[in-house]
Amino acid sequence: MTEFLLVLLAGVGAGALNAVGGGGTFVALPVLVAVGLPPVTANAVSRIALLPGAVAGAWVYRRELVPVGPASTRALTAVDVIGGGVGAGLLLTLPAASFDVAAPWLLAFATLVLAFGRRLSRAVGRVVGRSVGMSARAVLVGQFLLAVYGGYFGGAVGILMLALWSIGVGLDPAAGNPMRVTQLAAIYLSASALFLVASDALSAPLPLTALLVGAVAGGLAGAHLARRLPSRPLRGILLATAVITTLLYFLRG
Repeated sequence: MTEFLLVLLAGVGAGALNAVGGGGTFVALPVLVAVGLPPVTANAVSRIALLPGAVAGAWVYRRELVPVGPASTRALTAVDVIGGGVGAGLLLTLPAASFDVAAPWLLAFATLVLAFGRRLSRAVGRVVGRSVGMSARAVLVGQFLLAVYGGYFGGAVGILMLALWSIGVGLDPAAGNPMRVTQLAAIYLSASALFLVASDALSAPLPLTALLVGAVAGGLAGAHLARRLPSRPLRGILLATAVITTLLYFLRG
């Protein structure tokens, strides 16, 4: 019973973090490993269980989506569904050690870009005499790579999304948060489908149920909270989440 409550609370925290700023996987995964699940199984369980919470958050945000530069929302979603499936396939066939080593440095870079990306974009634009902006193809290629990462490991992939959009198309992190939640759900969708078929995630029904229920509650609460926050405090929360998540990944490594 104690383990069930622990995983349930982790689900609430992970769902709320994913809705507000990202980094929910870092909350869910260590708790699942702590209650006895092997790392790969824990990764699969967390992805499946966090999907409904991401969908719930996306539903709350459905009328607040803004385009990511020149890329259409439909194309962006399709790329994320495909990339999430590819990443999940890699998780089931390759060791996770390489991502464990790279993740803290990748997140540190993403945090810096999230903090200074729009300023850097404007500064470069002034130097070259025109605005800096990725083409639709470049946005989709970058998003595909993030989706593969999200399907394989998933840690703070939402933070990396906001970093890419900030530096690539100058999208404000607060304005891009609804799209981030929606695309996170797309990545989790295909990854979860593959994990349900090809992994042993269903061999741990109790942790899976506890995390799923908690994540739905946390996702709904977090999305409603984020919608009520002005853009400046929300940007602060997003950046604080990025910094804390990066530090935790370095400590974990």
